[in-house]
Amino acid sequence: MSELLPPVIVGAGPAGIRAAERLVAAGLRPVVVDEAARWGGQIYRQPPEGDFTRPKKALYGFEAGKADAVHRAMAAIRDRVDYRPRTLVWNCEDGALDLLCDGTSETLPFSHLILATGATDRVLPFPGWTLPGVFTLGGSQVALKFQGCAVGRRVAFLGTGPLLYLVAYQYLKAGVEVAGVFDTTSFAAQARATPGMLRDPATLAKGLLFVGWLRAHGVPIHNGVRPVRAEGTERVDALVWRDAQGRERRTGCDAVAFGLGLRSETQLADLAGCRFRFDEADRAWLPERDEAGRSSVPGVYLAGDGSGIAGADAAELAGERAALALLEDRGLPVDAARVRDLDSRLARIAAFRRVLNTAFPFPADWADAIADDTMICRCEGVTAGAVREVARSGQAREMNRAKALTRAGMGRCQGRMCSATAAELLSRTLGTGPDGVGRLRAQPPIKPLPIATIIPSPPRSRANEVCADATGGPEVRRKRGEGQGEGDALRGSGQPVVAFQPPTSAPPRIPLTQPSPRGGEGTDTGREVT
Repeated sequence: MSELLPPVIVGAGPAGIRAAERLVAAGLRPVVVDEAARWGGQIYRQPPEGDFTRPKKALYGFEAGKADAVHRAMAAIRDRVDYRPRTLVWNCEDGALDLLCDGTSETLPFSHLILATGATDRVLPFPGWTLPGVFTLGGSQVALKFQGCAVGRRVAFLGTGPLLYLVAYQYLKAGVEVAGVFDTTSFAAQARATPGMLRDPATLAKGLLFVGWLRAHGVPIHNGVRPVRAEGTERVDALVWRDAQGRERRTGCDAVAFGLGLRSETQLADLAGCRFRFDEADRAWLPERDEAGRSSVPGVYLAGDGSGIAGADAAELAGERAALALLEDRGLPVDAARVRDLDSRLARIAAFRRVLNTAFPFPADWADAIADDTMICRCEGVTAGAVREVARSGQAREMNRAKALTRAGMGRCQGRMCSATAAELLSRTLGTGPDGVGRLRAQPPIKPLPIATIIPSPPRSRANEVCADATGGPEVRRKRGEGQGEGDALRGSGQPVVAFQPPTSAPPRIPLTQPSPRGGEGTDTGREVT
């Protein structure tokens, strides 16, 4: 009976669209579930429907042709897929997804599932990062592409990775004053990686063009920097930073866009029961998959940045490859030559991504400089000192124990924003690598649900309940077997699952005064362009 169920794809970005295209070509009618209102994903996000229009060249630059191809591919199969936009997948359990669309809940069973969940910005905090006007790089890019507005009039770009230069270039092209590009990677490291980057001369040429365009228009580019603080009262008015020689300097600005590459969105893979491994290149725990995209759970496939950062081009290929694996597992014929071609192209991209990691390494020493009074978890008001204290006292040697004791990761974002920071702080205090402190287990709902929404629990094999947390608000948790420790509980049993509004005694939220829907507290943000 389960074989009669249509395949389900979560995510309508490059990976999800190419997967759907391949399944449709095989005569299947997949269900495509996407949180956005229009297909394209973060990287090829389309403007909202209505009077707001901009040409694709203005929105996507050099990637306009690729964006148009992806958009057209989905449009061509639109009547042959069950497309569900504006739909949040907030749980995956026992062969079914829990969905929420326009206030209506639904349980969607599946026999085969492709997770193309994408990625979010990876950030490490610094003093002043909660000031209005401080955004993630992805959030800044989304504001420009989706809403046609900038996050400020004079913007400083901080962090490392290709996205840093791309977004700065896009802002400059849009007529925004760029106060400077502040790269945490040394120029020497980037120079050493240049010969390896010749494996993909087109991507290297685009990167050089971005840098050259910025310099030609008087934008200062500084390498080997570290942030000291963002200054301001009502909003940010300056970025204070330390240069490669250790000198403290100050740059006036009314917005800061920062990010340290991307991190995969893995919550649904975790809830589906996928086995994880620590990936040194991504410096993160990722769901295991084979070269075809098969996870450790039969019938669950992984494609795109949600299972390892590789960029939009790789996402398209990986989406199609996962669809071919699904077809093969369902006993349907596949093109062996196409499989070999996809595997070869994905291997070449993976090799180039390793070179990029050497050109833009994660600044591991950043965590050491985070002051104890710096807030690392905005949802729960947890400071860096609180995490260090539970490590120094011997009370916590792994992430879920630290979460139980400090509440870091218990808020609206479920650790998407703070878990990387908490792992770095905990591991460096304990003298281990981030692989030595484990990872936060995903718990439904993976994103906040409207408080007015009543979601009855479907009949499942595991018991569920809603547990009240220490501040009186319900925190939704899920029992994942023995040895889970504090920080785990059970998910709803016949009760409504809701996101709660904090009591007045909770730490105040810092309002975002800019109009971007992304990059704020507990939200996911943009994707990297390669």
